[in-house]
Amino acid sequence: MARRHRPAYRVPVGDPVYQDIEVAKFINRLMERGKKSVSERLFYGALELIKQRIKDENPLTVFQEALKKATPLVEVKARRVGGSTYQVPMEVRRERGSFLAGSWIIKFAKGRSGKSMKDKLAEELIACYRGEGATIKKKDETHRMAEANKAFAHYRF
Repeated sequence: MARRHRPAYRVPVGDPVYQDIEVAKFINRLMERGKKSVSERLFYGALELIKQRIKDENPLTVFQEALKKATPLVEVKARRVGGSTYQVPMEVRRERGSFLAGSWIIKFAKGRSGKSMKDKLAEELIACYRGEGATIKKKDETHRMAEANKAFAHYRF
């Protein structure tokens, strides 16, 4: 059945502690099986650990800076032209960039060995804040792929 109009855009609500929309989105991304209270406990616990490890910095600022440093500016998308598939570099919109950064941070935090998820998330956020770690490597790799395939930029869709 066809829709006559697009549904109204829902204004995202900030998280309960910082009233920050990016924090709320990150908590939702961290959530598994609908258990939001667990993801909130993990995230706020990680921020507490960041506060202990980086004394002179606000943990929310550390999170925001880490997210900004992990956000890619370009990515490659597969585009089929004739019989061959090209990796076409595309600019990343701000929303998608922060989504990718958050997803990568969570993925690489889960991939760290030992310890609780709180510790692993705190370590990954601190690593991103300092410009190191697996998430930053992934961002750099994405940028390198886009640079290598710059010749196919005219296939943008």
